[in-house]
Amino acid sequence: MTYEEFADSRLTALLRYAVMLTGDPHQAQDLVQDTMVRVQLNWRRVARADSPERYVRRMLTNQYVDWRRGSWMRRVLLRGEPDESTPPAADHAQDAVDRDQVWSLLARLPRRQRASLVLRYYEDLPDAEIAEILGCAVGTVRSSISRALATLRAEHLEVCS
Repeated sequence: MTYEEFADSRLTALLRYAVMLTGDPHQAQDLVQDTMVRVQLNWRRVARADSPERYVRRMLTNQYVDWRRGSWMRRVLLRGEPDESTPPAADHAQDAVDRDQVWSLLARLPRRQRASLVLRYYEDLPDAEIAEILGCAVGTVRSSISRALATLRAEHLEVCS
């Protein structure tokens, strides 16, 4: 498989994943672009991997966790996911409020915890694969997810009070 073939087949999925990590479609595009430049420069190594897609997803996740552009994620609230195939909700206003609240709560999480949640609940990956992508132990993944969920529960209760 060539780099161009890989990019053509996986770019949309990588962008959706990046939107879930960053919470902002523009930041997600920047993140994917930066990652794909690195992928192209290292394509021989990526192509030799057992699973090039998993290798690139790990690169993208690491790029997200290590991204040092200040507190850009804390300033951003996503107004809606770019996937327009979802049927509209009965109460559009409440749906928007709920979505904004979820994005706001997610934006407060540390990047590793947020990445763990996205990999588990959005990408539907098992703990072992999440650990491989994040470069940590399976127990660390479970702990990160547990802490993130506890934080989200506590902050949700605080917001709803």
